[in-house]
Amino acid sequence: MHPALLGLVTIVIGVGGCIAYFYFSNLFLDKVLFPAKGPNAGRNINRANQIRPWLFLFPAMFALGLYLGYPVVETLRLSLTDRDAGGAFVGLANYNQMLSEPKFWEAMRNNMLWLIVVPAASTAFGLLAAQLTDRIGWGNLAKSLVFMPMAISFVGASVIFKLIYDARPEDSAQIGILNAVWMQFEGGFGSVLFLQLLPTLILLAFAAIVGYVVYIFVAPFTSGQGKKGFWNLVLTAIVVLGGLYLVWASLSSVLGVWTTDFPYGQPQNWLTLPFYNNFFLMVVLIWIQTGFAMVILSAALRGIPEETVEAAIVDGANPFQIFFKIKVPQIMPTIVVVWTTITLVVLKVFDIVFAMTNGQWETQVLANYMFDKLFRANDWGVGSASAIVIMILVSPILVWNVIQARKEMR
Repeated sequence: MHPALLGLVTIVIGVGGCIAYFYFSNLFLDKVLFPAKGPNAGRNINRANQIRPWLFLFPAMFALGLYLGYPVVETLRLSLTDRDAGGAFVGLANYNQMLSEPKFWEAMRNNMLWLIVVPAASTAFGLLAAQLTDRIGWGNLAKSLVFMPMAISFVGASVIFKLIYDARPEDSAQIGILNAVWMQFEGGFGSVLFLQLLPTLILLAFAAIVGYVVYIFVAPFTSGQGKKGFWNLVLTAIVVLGGLYLVWASLSSVLGVWTTDFPYGQPQNWLTLPFYNNFFLMVVLIWIQTGFAMVILSAALRGIPEETVEAAIVDGANPFQIFFKIKVPQIMPTIVVVWTTITLVVLKVFDIVFAMTNGQWETQVLANYMFDKLFRANDWGVGSASAIVIMILVSPILVWNVIQARKEMR
């Protein structure tokens, strides 16, 4: 059958099936199950009206159960069985095996590193882009350019950056932009300026910004004005611990910048450098997600009442004080939503790692580990166990997002 005709038939059958379901189910409910006649007509009408909403909801609930609920239950069942033993129940043996593998803990460590860096960097760059593009005449064009990477798939972006990180032999022309720039450094003033002084200033500025964000979260509690709810305390504790870690990592990296012996004149295989290669992979996701953060935060900034900004200007506040003490506190709920949304993407990151390193050179993440176990090792038990771990890590963030959305609706 021709694809166009097949599509038309599918639409007709789908729409016709829905109409037939609602029509005949109503007919069965009102004429057969609870007929509106006889001595019990009133009671039958009430019962039919109580059942009717569930009758209409049934197709959606069935579809959600089939496409969301069933896979979760089946994955949990598979995580408790052993394929080599014919699907026999083995309890938590798969989880014990998973926890004993160094690759799993490497994936956990890398996922935690991604969770710390990518949401923070994407949100910060998105907020910066939103603020700056609102202050220039060609801001809409700038926003379009920043948002454009969102239209590129993760695999497509990975291929682009793999070319950027490409390395050729020392005596060949470098087609990778990063190595082409790297080969221009020889240890002179330009090298000190761009490889030591500039990174130091960036790291110190980043540490200062993170420290200020931690202060914003802690200040309401030290002044006695913070909300004492459990989830607020948990969120504040996470932000404080993560922020302190980032500050410590930034300051320690400053020391590393000035003590590193740079291999000038030698092309670098950037994706094979342990630990640092994770950051080269993160750049891809940050590049993509910054546009998303910018669009959401730009809308939030535009929603800030002008009266508060004008009052701050009259009181003598400078632009930095207006931004950090007036604007940022008012859009903090939006910042948190953007942060958590990007966090969900990070927890499930797979395409970038698969396309660029395939988990080699200590870049393994949980989703890629799950793929390796399920489709390469054909071990559905450990693969399903790792899928359950990912679901457990994602679930609290989803629940928190739902709770916050309901609060905002109220």
